[in-house]
Amino acid sequence: MPSIESSALEPTRGEMASLPARQKITRLLPVYGLVILTVLLILLFSILLPNTFPTLLNLRSIISDKAIIALLSLAAMIPMASGRIDLTVGYGIVLWHILAISLQTMFGIPWPLAVLIVLTLGAATGFLNGLLVEVARIDSFIATLGTGTVLYALALWHTGGRQVVGVLPEGFYALNGTMVFGLPVTGLYVLAIAVALWVILEYLPIGRYVYAIGANPKAAALNGIPVRRFVIGAFVSSGFLTALTGVLLASKLRIGQASVGLEYLLPALVGAFLGSTTIKPGRVNVWGTMTGVIILAVGISGIQQFGGSFFVEPLFNGVTLLVAIGIAGYAQRKRGAARIVRKPDPSGG
Repeated sequence: MPSIESSALEPTRGEMASLPARQKITRLLPVYGLVILTVLLILLFSILLPNTFPTLLNLRSIISDKAIIALLSLAAMIPMASGRIDLTVGYGIVLWHILAISLQTMFGIPWPLAVLIVLTLGAATGFLNGLLVEVARIDSFIATLGTGTVLYALALWHTGGRQVVGVLPEGFYALNGTMVFGLPVTGLYVLAIAVALWVILEYLPIGRYVYAIGANPKAAALNGIPVRRFVIGAFVSSGFLTALTGVLLASKLRIGQASVGLEYLLPALVGAFLGSTTIKPGRVNVWGTMTGVIILAVGISGIQQFGGSFFVEPLFNGVTLLVAIGIAGYAQRKRGAARIVRKPDPSGG
């Protein structure tokens, strides 16, 4: 059984054309409510914190800190579109960032080859997840939790609980440390990958097939869509993107340690789940996911600048997720009520 159901609830053009202005606003509010809230938060913190929040320095800090979470959210979003969930995005990044460094420092492998090895292993892990879910028929939550735990154990075994340190090439540092137009290059990575995924999922047949599988895998199979192949491909893509994120994290931290990485799991999943509550409510989507990550980044940055304690970030993540789920539930109820109202009377009266 799929772990996530994908069924868009956004209003259609025909539906919107038949509604009065007030009802149009009511229908669009759940769709773009999170986007509006994000803009309002930016304006609020810019007014309350004019010397620190609306600054280039703060923008650099937000991009540098949240680019990793944004990439992991996009990685988690891909299997979600097919109705599955991938928890290895949080566990895998622990091993991949350690391996990206240790292959260079312990084995003397050139950094481009080390990066290629890590990316290949990430894709292979995604392929294994796909086999466990589609061939062994294990629920995706359980399968990826088990795989992720094994990856974490391998990271602990490899490091022995110690940090992996060493002098790395400048080219490897540049993967994360380069500035473009005064902003971290990781922001461009996120934008490029987001645009690519948006085009694939929204405008190419492969994206429509993945969403069809997420909405109803049995119906998709009956319509000739190779469900197993596309689901495995979704996990491979997620594993590859997770490994790429691990490489960037290694370039950023310049050390590898097994205690780093798991803290990214919840924010990444929150960002992906938030993405299913906006732009296209009821269906995970790229720009919804990006909006979810941005609102988390903006909210946490603003609250911390007000002097928020260390527990602010997980608290904000949890509360935001609950609010977003409430918005999605409201949208679904309104859509269901609208369908009932429009249902014709079978007696012809």
